[in-house]
Amino acid sequence: MTKATVQLKAINDVKEFVNIVMRFPFDIDLVSSRYAVDAKSIMGIFSLDLEKPIELHAHTDDADEFLKAIEKYIVK
Repeated sequence: MTKATVQLKAINDVKEFVNIVMRFPFDIDLVSSRYAVDAKSIMGIFSLDLEKPIELHAHTDDADEFLKAIEKYIVK
């Protein structure tokens, strides 16, 4: 599993982020405090507190291409 922290600040960020993660065949979760949602679900993402960075869990060991695709959302 690959972990990263992401920040989705605007509605368009969420839409673009979901369009990117939909291209990848593995499961991707977003975790905020005690809630975890499917990162491919726009409704799920909007149920999270988007004011804070969100932990991302990609269920793959080969995430280089994926991390490059979402690079602009990763909190460094």
